Amino acid sequence: MEDRHVSRSHRANEEQLRHSTFFQGLPAEIVEKATAHVVVRSHPANQILLLENDWGSSVYFILDGWVKIRTYNLEGKEVTLNILGKGEIFGEMAPLDSVPRSTDVITLAPTVIANVPAQDFVQMLQTEPQAAIRLAQLMARRLRQVNRRLRLRESDSTSRVADILLFLADGQGQTSEKGVMIPNLPHRELSSLSGLARETVTRVLSKLEKKGLIQRERDVLCIPDTDALDRLLLS
Repeated sequence: MEDRHVSRSHRANEEQLRHSTFFQGLPAEIVEKATAHVVVRSHPANQILLLENDWGSSVYFILDGWVKIRTYNLEGKEVTLNILGKGEIFGEMAPLDSVPRSTDVITLAPTVIANVPAQDFVQMLQTEPQAAIRLAQLMARRLRQVNRRLRLRESDSTSRVADILLFLADGQGQTSEKGVMIPNLPHRELSSLSGLARETVTRVLSKLEKKGLIQRERDVLCIPDTDALDRLLLS
């Protein structure tokens, strides 16, 4: 009975992968071939999935949970570059140019990951132009996000925290009746993303909450009106 349950669960995960945003609209035979050797694994929170300078043998699709992409600055301080959630991919760069990975990846919550062999992923890009375009669009979106954050590095603390919340809403936001829901990340992660002290982040979040621009619950943070939050960056 347990083996049958595991088998059903595995098939469900594979089906979820094939219906993920990246594969939507691609020819069924292309998707089937690219995911023929997928391996699905569950990981606890705070587990290192990839280390900088590892060689890239897989591309990873997040089926559930959250991961952070991190590196270190010249002083050895951890810098969070991105937070990725369900439907996102990571580890796609190393297989493309055959170089070691440039960042670490760590789970922030219990996370389910589908590992697609790098050679299968690259073969799909070579045979299906739409898949290559989709990957280029993904990388372009991430580059725009990084550029925006760099432009705001000299802004005031409120603008920088607001921008990080909008950055997360753009990448991981889920629309609901209340607004856009994003993960209520630990303040240390928001601190690393924004380059601000954790105490400063805590103070700004409290100010935004008092103004009604955000609503915090245990696991999620709600942005009732992203346009209102965005206007903080222009003021």
